[in-house]
Amino acid sequence: MSRNPSLPTYAHYKATFAGRPMPFAYVNLDLLDENIRQILARAGGKKIRIASKSVRCRRILSHLLEASPEIQGLMCFTSTEAVWLSQQGFDDLLIAYPTWHPEHLSAVLRETARGKQIILMVDSVEHVRQIQAVAETFAERGTPVHQPVCLDLDMSTKLPGVHFGVFRSPVRGADAALQVFSAIKSASHLELSSLMGYEAQIAGVGDQMPGQALKNSAVRFLKKRSVRQLARRRGAVVRELEKAGAQLAIVNGGGTGSMETTRREAWVTEITVGSGFYNSHLFDYYSNFRHLPAAGFAIEIVRQPQPGIYTCHGGGYVASGSVGKERLPVLHLPEGARFHPNEAAGEVQTPVLYRGNQVLRHGDPVFLRHSKAGELCERFNQLLLVRDGAVIEEVPTYRGEGQCFL
Repeated sequence: MSRNPSLPTYAHYKATFAGRPMPFAYVNLDLLDENIRQILARAGGKKIRIASKSVRCRRILSHLLEASPEIQGLMCFTSTEAVWLSQQGFDDLLIAYPTWHPEHLSAVLRETARGKQIILMVDSVEHVRQIQAVAETFAERGTPVHQPVCLDLDMSTKLPGVHFGVFRSPVRGADAALQVFSAIKSASHLELSSLMGYEAQIAGVGDQMPGQALKNSAVRFLKKRSVRQLARRRGAVVRELEKAGAQLAIVNGGGTGSMETTRREAWVTEITVGSGFYNSHLFDYYSNFRHLPAAGFAIEIVRQPQPGIYTCHGGGYVASGSVGKERLPVLHLPEGARFHPNEAAGEVQTPVLYRGNQVLRHGDPVFLRHSKAGELCERFNQLLLVRDGAVIEEVPTYRGEGQCFL
């Protein structure tokens, strides 16, 4: 892996992609490899599980898994994705969200029956009963399965008038965890193999957002307060489950933004990382780390309605989540370019304001970065892979392979 690669300039990228039809998306492997190196260092010896939703490209998933033995396993965002990846040769697949439909559960159980490890997520007795009912139909047909499941622990912080975190699992403590574990023990085809707790308010919320000084201070205060509470909660649940007979092979936590705090917990066996690999622009706004912009996309200048305004075709690739300016892509290169406030990034055209040193003409590229890492790949069929200033490979995204999971 290269160390501390220089960031490409506009002229550098323009030359690298000369003659390529736009729009296109790319991954700079030199910058990606530096991000991998930094993430391994930040993990402090903990294993890293890849959040596949933030990658959405089989070729890049394989690249990450091959980079280090400390990176192992995938956290999938749907059961259909996990089954597809399993059939493509991937293994050690943890599904991050509950699966309910019998058809989807059956597909997972078929992979389990042939020896693949796909772990289903549960957070209620109802989930346990649903999986058990589908597994019983397999047993009745002469194909008994032993399905591992993971218990999702809520890691939000509740303060007077404030819910700091996301609305995921109803399992907030040991009592609720033990209730679900009791149902799992009573289910003849299930086994509790894992515990997951995603501290989204630490891992996925920036604390250096531009122009939001007051909010940034509040977020830093709430993060600091949350860290102590969440470590106690996760530790207590692990201890109570193990006292009740659970054998937890995996205790998963964290995300790109919480590695420094999640790694302190002795009971955590692995940390999930996704967005930090591509480093979408939402991850520019954290005070405790800085990764490199490894992924982006280019749109083409097709008009110049007046001096200093260059209108590009397309570009309005807006991220999911609560509505806000931060969900827009950001203009990456040339430096100093900015959106026109009346149009921003549009469905079919994006006017760009620029009065810098670069001479821009019709047909020239403007480079942007998506707000959320994996969602970039939902807009493009291919990724151009760059190494040492040249495009070395063109690989399909999930979309390019005809796959759309959510």
